[in-house]
Amino acid sequence: MGDPHVLLTNDDGIDSVGFRALYDALSEVAEVTAVAPNGDQSAVGRAMSREVEVETHELGYAIHGTPADCTVVGLESLCPDVDMVVAGCNRGANLGAYVLGRSGTVSAAVEAAFFDVPALAVSLYVPGGDGEWQHAADQPDDYRNATEATTYLVEHALGAGVFEQAEYLNVNAPIWSAGDDLAPIEITEPSTLYDMRAERDGEHITLTDNVWARMRDDDLPDPQGTDRRAIVEGRVSVSPLTAPHTTQHHEALDALAETYRN
Repeated sequence: MGDPHVLLTNDDGIDSVGFRALYDALSEVAEVTAVAPNGDQSAVGRAMSREVEVETHELGYAIHGTPADCTVVGLESLCPDVDMVVAGCNRGANLGAYVLGRSGTVSAAVEAAFFDVPALAVSLYVPGGDGEWQHAADQPDDYRNATEATTYLVEHALGAGVFEQAEYLNVNAPIWSAGDDLAPIEITEPSTLYDMRAERDGEHITLTDNVWARMRDDDLPDPQGTDRRAIVEGRVSVSPLTAPHTTQHHEALDALAETYRN
């Protein structure tokens, strides 16, 4: 097999630093076609448009739509012959089971899974509080842990049979600084910690994800083997996942159905 053909998308927008860092890195080992939002589409989940406009871009295509739109448009119209979809690199980690459905980055990978196309969602953990993280990770080298791990997975995961069991991989990497060793990879499961808060002040209610404050304070009960524990301790978290939603035989629900309107 020659170099794989990768559809690269994201939710921060096609001109974001993390997207360009990943595009440049993957271009060393793959044919890369960019099909990404023309602007920031963070935290839109799997929102889907009925129609979108497309513009040519120096890296491929800029879509006036969501990350999920980009996956569908790419796989169905613009580059249907790709071997893999990669979404990222997102500035800000996507950790924990409760985040998976919110993230535009992860949702682009999930959308690919429904096309039976292997996918990676790639995000960078940027420590900081009170909005500080939004002004960090503004240089391509900051993403080196993410780009190195993703390049390795794109080169080897297909041939190794990874996607015979997983439908997509959720990758989260720590920020890289000059002089650091590259972070090792740990295979993880999404953390189940959930700590959302809603504080009311008259007619105004503020929603806060308290997990981020707990990460800064090293106040996490997450055990070894979870994505959040791995990233806090400086490793690249790779969670092998399947597209939602799983189901199983449910005897109690069967019994309810049998007695309905009897």
